[in-house]
Amino acid sequence: MKKRLIKLASGVFPGIVANVAYDKLTSPQISRLRQHEIEVIEKAESDFVSFRDVKIRTYKWGSGSKKVLFVHGWEGQAGNFAEFVDEFVRNDYSVFSFDGPSHGFSSKGKTSLFEFSDVVAEMIRRFDVKRLVSHSFGSVAATSALASNQDIEIDRYVLLTTPDRFLDRIDDVVKSVGVSQRVATHLVRRIEREASVVAGELNVSDFVKTARVGGALIIHDKRDSVIPIERARNVAKNWKQGKLVEIEGTGHFRILRTKSVIDQTLAFLDS
Repeated sequence: MKKRLIKLASGVFPGIVANVAYDKLTSPQISRLRQHEIEVIEKAESDFVSFRDVKIRTYKWGSGSKKVLFVHGWEGQAGNFAEFVDEFVRNDYSVFSFDGPSHGFSSKGKTSLFEFSDVVAEMIRRFDVKRLVSHSFGSVAATSALASNQDIEIDRYVLLTTPDRFLDRIDDVVKSVGVSQRVATHLVRRIEREASVVAGELNVSDFVKTARVGGALIIHDKRDSVIPIERARNVAKNWKQGKLVEIEGTGHFRILRTKSVIDQTLAFLDS
């Protein structure tokens, strides 16, 4: 019933309904951390970093000789990597992460791919890391950061699922809200106008072509119901340094708690 009403309003007030969709696109809803995630967060050395007008919560675990930065996904937070943190610290790593703008324990408000991407670049420089791990939307923010900042070079990078086209994300939001294609057009135009970008050019499969990465591994579940495997396949096809490993039985979120995935990530980063 609600979607029918929204669809009806889409035909009469497309601009107004586009604003509703825009709010959904820029206002992340954060899920609660699991008990183990809370315990791992509490063990971290944490701080707040001022970035423009935003307070970003940062984390550090361990004091190993190797360094890695973890980048969470949309509506996620650093604590989602709890199982990775435990294993990496045991394997001589200093582990760094952060809660993206409007995520986790960072400042709340609206945010966007562009702000998130800028924060990723800031964190890579701040922690001076050459190894990177991202999940879901974090892969968009990280590859965008690398493509936009040619002074940054990463030795090894693991993407735990990856979207591709930004317009796919718009389509996903449009379908979840139940609005018309006319509203989607208004939404895209607003994003392009406010960010001075061409939405059709905001693709991970394009970002990776200029990202300075020595080697990359994409791990993606064939039956991921949030990000279809076809999107990861297209990224890998366009990435000379990238290899795709297709797995089963983890879905989109359990991939972060799967021992075999953690082991593959460690092995690749250490290779």
